[in-house]
Amino acid sequence: MADVIDYKIYGDEMQIVEIELDTSEGVRAEAGAMLFMEDGIEMQTSVEGGIFKGFKRMLTGESFFITTFLNTGQGRRRVAFGAPFPGKVVPLDLASLGGEFLCQKDAFLCAARGIDIDIAFTRRLGAGLFGGEGFILQRLTGDGLAFVHAGGTIIKKELAPGECLQVDTGCLVAFVPSVDYNIQFVGGFKNALFGGEGIFFARLTGPGIVYLQSLPFSRLADRIMAAARFQQRDERRGAARLGGGILGGILGGDKNF
Repeated sequence: MADVIDYKIYGDEMQIVEIELDTSEGVRAEAGAMLFMEDGIEMQTSVEGGIFKGFKRMLTGESFFITTFLNTGQGRRRVAFGAPFPGKVVPLDLASLGGEFLCQKDAFLCAARGIDIDIAFTRRLGAGLFGGEGFILQRLTGDGLAFVHAGGTIIKKELAPGECLQVDTGCLVAFVPSVDYNIQFVGGFKNALFGGEGIFFARLTGPGIVYLQSLPFSRLADRIMAAARFQQRDERRGAARLGGGILGGILGGDKNF
């Protein structure tokens, strides 16, 4: 049984989730996710489920360790966790979602103590090779609250049995295990090369709940790197023009040099 915790989500674009714990209640989070904690909260860092499970977690890009924040004081105490980049914090009540949810690696933020945090492998070869996030997903199991983070605006879709949805491979955040996750070729030579959406879509088939994000971190990182390269080119050109001007002034006998 997971601890029954209360929470509030603050902010719009860089959200935080504040967890309120009764005495002896705890919440688990990735190492480095904590924003603040009140007196009476004790940190207990350990390897989740043993060393082998810790190594499996490292495959998802997450920390080897999980930290439990336990209220050892008298009365209610608060601890808060911050989102790593602009987006939304999504609360998942696993008890009402069938007890299990799958999410992309790096999506997990925190969860009530008692929630099992493990990894899962995509069942389809195509999904693993071309799904944007690889073969490895995170599996959250239990009957309490868990929180995941996604970039930009979040959309929740409830797919009926047999209903299909095609999405950009990086925009998939989380889904219930009943949703079939596969990869589909865009089709058409011009679409694949010049459509700007890549050559594969994620194909999701219901029934079940799916969460999508408008701004995958990989897309945000690409834009930042492109802007940085453009700025570096401008700076080099500016430096070259400045250096050429100074050198020309010296060689030309300009008295200001």
